[in-house]
Amino acid sequence: MRRALLPISVVVAAFLTGIACAQDASPYEAASWPIPANSVDAPVLAALQKHNLGLRQACSDEVFIRRVFVDVIGTLPQPQEVQAFLQDTSPNKRAALSDSLLKRDEFVDYQTLKWCDLLRVKSEFPIKLWPNAVQAYHRWVRNCIRDNKPYDEFARELLTSSGSNFRVAPANFYRAVQGRDSMAIAHAVALTFMGVRLGSWPEEKRDELAAFFSKVGYKPTREWKEEIVYFDSSDAESLAVTFPDGSTTTIPAQQDPREVFADWLTAPGNKWFSQALANRIWYWLMGRGIIHEPDDIRPDNPPACPELLTLLSEELVGSKYDMRHLFRLILNSRTYQQSSVAEEPVPDTARFAYYTIRRLDAEVLMDALCWIGGRGEEYSSPIPEPFTFIPSTQRTIALADGSITSRFLETFGRPTRDTGLASERNNTPSDAQRMYLINSTDVRQKIENGPQLRALFESAEGNRSQLARGVYLLLVSRYPTPSEQSAAEEYLQTSGLPGRQAFSDLAWALINSKEFLCRH
Repeated sequence: MRRALLPISVVVAAFLTGIACAQDASPYEAASWPIPANSVDAPVLAALQKHNLGLRQACSDEVFIRRVFVDVIGTLPQPQEVQAFLQDTSPNKRAALSDSLLKRDEFVDYQTLKWCDLLRVKSEFPIKLWPNAVQAYHRWVRNCIRDNKPYDEFARELLTSSGSNFRVAPANFYRAVQGRDSMAIAHAVALTFMGVRLGSWPEEKRDELAAFFSKVGYKPTREWKEEIVYFDSSDAESLAVTFPDGSTTTIPAQQDPREVFADWLTAPGNKWFSQALANRIWYWLMGRGIIHEPDDIRPDNPPACPELLTLLSEELVGSKYDMRHLFRLILNSRTYQQSSVAEEPVPDTARFAYYTIRRLDAEVLMDALCWIGGRGEEYSSPIPEPFTFIPSTQRTIALADGSITSRFLETFGRPTRDTGLASERNNTPSDAQRMYLINSTDVRQKIENGPQLRALFESAEGNRSQLARGVYLLLVSRYPTPSEQSAAEEYLQTSGLPGRQAFSDLAWALINSKEFLCRH
């Protein structure tokens, strides 16, 4: 046990301010709104006013830059990026920052991660795509996001592709379903593209949806673990089908029913499709879906704000399914940019009265710790054929295979990618997580050996004020308040520890704070 653990706990209690404490909101809130309201805000405000509520005050620039970095690209901002943003006096700097992040490679990596969770991109049991297919599938998803492929085209390719799972990457959508029967496929389709858990439907409606996938066939090849997904046209009978909205048609024997279903699903007026994605993107950015959970859409789970869901759905269709357009619209709203400091309990039915505080994703937190430590994590697959090594130069958010994991990722709630449910990812804090962050030798080494902290300590030349300001800027993307500055300087002076150890303890305390561990 490290001798500095007790001083760390004292420091945390003495000067670290919890980000949800209303009595000291000044680092987290702006004095006035720096942006006008946009179309997103009107329906949200109307819904809140029914509960005699309104939006919180605007978040501060310091909070905004950290929030939008984490939410959009899964990455903490560099200190120089924070300083440049704080010094920028242009009125549209928040919109400009959001636009710039949507163009970065990290946005592509982070969105690919989210979609691969949903699409169950995993080589081992129970999905069993195997490494070759995982790499092809992940690369295809990433290229689609990089190229901003319209969502209707993205979905259509997944739904209608046939061929080798090694060579026709989107055909892995059918390979990543645990069952090979039409009902198992229907469950995956409904969850992925309609935000529906099919078990909530009557048996007759489930059977009607499954009929569209009754002619999906699978056959092996001579190549190890390769499999062909194909349209089985051996049945010479036409197929009478009923769509989820109750409309009917008859599909000729030689036509793939999947194409007919994809035509229906991606039609511009089909709210099953557009609302499911709009709700999911809102969930990714705001922490709660307009319909929550985001993959549990059903009549007895109504939207918290139907007008907002309709607006976002229509914006998506009007932009020709441009997902970045929807991100941009939400990011530039007051609803997104409001403070996370809630002064009073808010009923569950009155959502979005403040920005929801939630813990960083496991992959994002690992990358943040590696950034502090100056070296990335190395990963490898537990199976030997083909054995996969991930070098330390690759970010954790860029991991392709859900089977390649670590004790840290499992402890901090990375999803197993077995079902595609949003609830597979668990961002709830736990005792095991707290004990790891407080006691881990790995975290200690990252702090003590990290080049950025070392450079900060050496450049300060013992100046306690500079050390306190520098470590706050590096780890929580803001400068300390006067009370935090005073307490930090006092600890650095009176701890009785060598200067570098006291400074490391200060960094360790901040890393264990809610402000570092959470998006806020």
